[in-house]
Amino acid sequence: MNLKTKLVLMMVLLLNISLFAQDGYNLTGTVTDETNMPVPGANVVIQNTTTGTSTDFDGNYAITVKNGDVLEFSYIGYAKKSVTINGQQTLDVVLAEDASQLEEVVVVGYGSQKKSDITGSVSSVKSEELNAYPVLNAEQALQGRAAGVVVQSNNGGEPGAPISIKIRGNTSINASSSPLIVVDGFVGASMPQANDIESMEVLKDASATAIYGSRGSNGVILVTTKKGRSGKLSIEANTTYAIQNISNRLDLLNASEFADYQNQIRTNNGVSTPYAQGPANTDWQDLIYRSGSTSNNQVSFSGGSEKINFYASANYFKQDGIIIGSDFERLTFLSNIDAQVTDKLKLGMNLFGSRGIKNGSATQSDGSVSAGGDDVITLALRYAPDQPVFNADGTYTFGNTVGDPVDNPFAVATERIDETKTDNFRANLYANYEILEGLSFKTTFGLSTENQTRGIYLPSLLTQTAGGESGRAIVDTNRETSVLSENYLTYTKEFGKSNLTLLGGYSYQKTVNENFFSEATGFISDGFSYYGLGSATNILQPDSSKSEVEIQSQFGRFNYDFDDKYLLTATIRRDGASNFSANEKYALFPSAALGWKVSNENFLKDSKAISNLKFRASYGVTGNPSIGAYESLSRLETLYASSNGQTVSAVTPEQPENPNLKWESSYQTNFGIDLGLINNRVSVSLDYYNIDTKDLILTDNSITEYLGFSGDDILANVGEINNRGLEIALSTKNILKEDFRWTTDFNIAFNKNEVVNLVNDADLFFDATPSYFSHDRSYVLRVGEEVGLFWGYEYAGVYQGGTAPTGTQTLSGGVAGDPLFADIDGSGDITEADRTTIGNPNPDFTWGFTNNFSYKNLDLSIFFQGSQGGDIFNLTNVQLTNGDANTTRAYYNSAWTPTNTDTNAPRVGNNSNREISSRFVEDGSYIRLKNISLGYTVPSNVSEKLGLDNLRLSLSGQNLLTFTDYSGLDPEVSYYGSGGNNNTSSNTAQGFDFGNYPTVRTVTMSLNLKF
Repeated sequence: MNLKTKLVLMMVLLLNISLFAQDGYNLTGTVTDETNMPVPGANVVIQNTTTGTSTDFDGNYAITVKNGDVLEFSYIGYAKKSVTINGQQTLDVVLAEDASQLEEVVVVGYGSQKKSDITGSVSSVKSEELNAYPVLNAEQALQGRAAGVVVQSNNGGEPGAPISIKIRGNTSINASSSPLIVVDGFVGASMPQANDIESMEVLKDASATAIYGSRGSNGVILVTTKKGRSGKLSIEANTTYAIQNISNRLDLLNASEFADYQNQIRTNNGVSTPYAQGPANTDWQDLIYRSGSTSNNQVSFSGGSEKINFYASANYFKQDGIIIGSDFERLTFLSNIDAQVTDKLKLGMNLFGSRGIKNGSATQSDGSVSAGGDDVITLALRYAPDQPVFNADGTYTFGNTVGDPVDNPFAVATERIDETKTDNFRANLYANYEILEGLSFKTTFGLSTENQTRGIYLPSLLTQTAGGESGRAIVDTNRETSVLSENYLTYTKEFGKSNLTLLGGYSYQKTVNENFFSEATGFISDGFSYYGLGSATNILQPDSSKSEVEIQSQFGRFNYDFDDKYLLTATIRRDGASNFSANEKYALFPSAALGWKVSNENFLKDSKAISNLKFRASYGVTGNPSIGAYESLSRLETLYASSNGQTVSAVTPEQPENPNLKWESSYQTNFGIDLGLINNRVSVSLDYYNIDTKDLILTDNSITEYLGFSGDDILANVGEINNRGLEIALSTKNILKEDFRWTTDFNIAFNKNEVVNLVNDADLFFDATPSYFSHDRSYVLRVGEEVGLFWGYEYAGVYQGGTAPTGTQTLSGGVAGDPLFADIDGSGDITEADRTTIGNPNPDFTWGFTNNFSYKNLDLSIFFQGSQGGDIFNLTNVQLTNGDANTTRAYYNSAWTPTNTDTNAPRVGNNSNREISSRFVEDGSYIRLKNISLGYTVPSNVSEKLGLDNLRLSLSGQNLLTFTDYSGLDPEVSYYGSGGNNNTSSNTAQGFDFGNYPTVRTVTMSLNLKF
């Protein structure tokens, strides 16, 4: 090679090196831990930039770099590692486990903190836990995951059923006990899809929740949705399909057994005419139940550059319920955009929208049979099995052969229309400006709207319900609009061994609710459904309303850390709310907390056994403002009146003014210990809490009737309840080998509540029975007792004839075989004075237990969840042993007869008259295999050939096994009775079972793709 050629080649090489240095090049590598296991999802970021990527399932990454760049590798639970780029083509990195594993950043109100610096009680739920199995609502995925958090569907497995969440028990009676949900900073937001959630934090004690002041007493759930990252466009698709079936059925009588049962009843009651058995043998449960299914399909896009990044997703969910005629579908989208406009200014926008359509079956009926209206479940259990579905002329049979006249359950399931359409939209914008080093200002503005229209049509085919009215239509429309503006300063400063963070801000939120209600009867045709109100011959009185509530607040927080050992947090919020009285518009909500990192002290910091030990203590006050607008004002209500023989509209006083109505306030003390052992292979958190909720907002009926007020629910601050309990969370890393891993998570929570004070300390009685039970008292609030104890007669066995055992008696006219009850007042008769507390629906403790295994590309997760203690009042059994319906085979075979006296089941057709007694109170404890899933991740060399970054398949089962002694369909029950699902009923009417939509057993197939 001559000199000229060598010079040319050298110039080309130098030019390439120069271009290589200027334009960057592609660097690849693998991130593993100290056991050589890949670390999927690790962050790989160029220092002091927003450019970065994350590792795939096998720990592989690729990023464009230049010489001199510093790459930072990080992942939760591992120490961060930095490497300077110096021409490497491949860079493999090993991350060491962080000795404390507490550098994880946890979201708190209006900011974030290192987990090690948290002084309050906060539970974090990981994204992979929220997505361990498919759920309609992310709230469902919380069940059993966080200690002290009780999650339950308001109606079993009903498609689209709302979810009830309670944190640390019932903190109220008349106001809501639901936690405040904050999504990406928007207070009171609706929950996004689980696949879109990056992290979820549950704030439980006053130190953590006081920053939300008057809305923090029931706990706060903070949700952070996923964000985009700089780097190549990433596309992820998730699809699941599930088959669902009823998890349990009641064993009822067939037609011939039913006829014999009815004849026994007639004989016992002196009726000589035999029961005329019908021509059919119909299993009504078979007719209303079917195999259901769910499908959930989501696709997301994320990516960005140094200056801007984005995340966008769309989701379609469809569920066909296990009861014919019930289904739900929802389309959801979410988008996050963040832009670093300048070195100091960052802008962002979050958009969320959804459209849901629910077709519901009638369940949880209040039992108002005067209109023939019972629910599908109860009707299928009650209706005579010897009756056919259709008459000879093709019309539906109706009326039943025994008991109250009701509609055919199959007709109610297929012909009744109940459609709810719900539209949600939320937009939240923010700007964050760094004024000085360590001082930043953030402002947010958000708008959310929810429009819901429910249309119900009862066709004339439902002869008993709407036949005489020629059809009935109802349209109920609600619209809620909320505007939120928040502005706050954050200052951080490090000096010497001290770290200081100050926060101060202002918040304003206005919520407007509008309602429109119309109802009509008398339709020429059923074909118009609820859309043809104008064609009705009888338009009933319409109704409409509008209410506005404004809350304006000032808040501040002080965080101080000295020497990474001693922690102090102080918070205060001042809230003003328009829905409270003139004298009580504003209130202060302070809190303070201390933390001591004992493991950082010299005498422990080198300990090999104790890797983390922290003590926490906090005290604070939070509030509950959940009452309606104008509740403190004097009000009028409309009514129809007559003047000169003409009907006219008029008004009458409804309630007087209460100028002193104010917030319920919860005074909460919390003591906590966080302990990590053996390099945090074992982590334990313990929390003890005591919550005194004072100034309870309750109905005060002491106003005399002659003053002329029509309302009987006038509110006043006249009560107090207490909740106290213990929460334990345990995480262990049992095996960490190269090919095999096994980790365990366990949590358990004990809660004890007590009614401390009521109006004049008098008992408050409520009823949760269907209206045709003819009882007006089925549970009680009593000072010194737990909330919602069952109230009724104490069952004492079966009367054998002759003199009743001492201290017992039958109802009036009792004969041998009738039920005996405790004669508490010793009068010799069973009267109202003999009713007493007969059961406690509050569980002793709840728990969750998860084991995760992985072997090479296979992973297995097993999740159990359960509840111990907590009685259930089986109202279904009350109905099914009354004699005017079908019954269970167990009762049919065990009922008392003159030849079967050694039994605890009274004779058929006895004189109990649907009595509310301890005979129907059962233990509601259960253990449930909530989820078991087996997954396989295709090796990267195979998925790359398919053009994929990741490919995962899984098979899972939900609610496959339930271990319980409860004889009903399912121990997770939530019937609210004739009181409806309002605040009072949801707080106090616990443990009743009647007509609930059954829980479903599910088998799910899932596919995850990443491009």
